[in-house]
Amino acid sequence: MSRSPERRTILALGPALLVLLTGLGTAAWADPGDETTAEVEDVVALVEDIFAEVESLDGAESESRRGEEVTVALTSDVLFALDRAVLTPRARQRVERVAERVRADSAGGTVRIEGHTDDQGGDAYNAALSLRRAGAVREALQGGLTGVTFQVEGFGERRPRVPNIVEGRPLEENRARNRRVEIVFTAKE
Repeated sequence: MSRSPERRTILALGPALLVLLTGLGTAAWADPGDETTAEVEDVVALVEDIFAEVESLDGAESESRRGEEVTVALTSDVLFALDRAVLTPRARQRVERVAERVRADSAGGTVRIEGHTDDQGGDAYNAALSLRRAGAVREALQGGLTGVTFQVEGFGERRPRVPNIVEGRPLEENRARNRRVEIVFTAKE
């Protein structure tokens, strides 16, 4: 079976739309002796943003990038004792490594620090705890970063990375992933 050659053109229109134009007119898709032809129509398909995430081997840190926005997520279990907002000595070393990364790769401007909790505890308690934890990370970063403005937010359990409860059962692994502080900055081009 042979197919007639056709010309394909791919156009990217904006970050979320991809247009594939295939040939002009008709295209023969059947055997050479067959007279069947079909009209070729433009195909328009939505393309999702490309999102890559790299996680440390111990699962305590991950980094993702969307365009020029970089997010470094540190699990709260590595940074803080249970229900506390004081960084451990080991956590201070980890935050210092993140500060070095921000210093090297940031375009300046605003660095957002966002605290998150799991679904255990009340909403008001979790919101306050996540804000205090984000503030503790800001204090640790401030000493090593100049020329940036910090924006600190506590989201409590409102923005989980993964569901806390699956099929009616709480998953401790997911809850642990949701307890985190994220440092978000714009990378140099």
